[in-house]
Amino acid sequence: VAGLGNYGLRGTRHSVGMEVLDRLARQLAVAEGWRVDKRCCADVALATAHGLELVLLKPRRFMNLNGLSVASAAEIYSLGPEDIYLVHDDLDKALGKVAIKLGGSARGHNGVQSCISALHSNEMPRLRIGIGRP
Repeated sequence: VAGLGNYGLRGTRHSVGMEVLDRLARQLAVAEGWRVDKRCCADVALATAHGLELVLLKPRRFMNLNGLSVASAAEIYSLGPEDIYLVHDDLDKALGKVAIKLGGSARGHNGVQSCISALHSNEMPRLRIGIGRP
């Protein structure tokens, strides 16, 4: 599960994917387990939920380079694009509204486009978090 965003800009609308991962880590009782993984330039926490092993990932790069971290982690943990869930902001959704997208285009989102380019696939399911337009 990759939370897309701008790593050094916590609390901004475009980093909502990372905020969701922080909340998920707290709910799964692994919030103290975040560690820096230099191999993929990301913060990583491992968790288990409903019998599934999860890799929670917050890239330590700007949004338009998030895909490099996601692709490196996919290689390290032997994951295919269909195993990777992207969590990201969506300007076209009202604040707080969420939607699931099962692959397809990036719809203009630079972080998603970076993941599609780095993984050579658009099959990643996505949780789109509405942030609205300013």
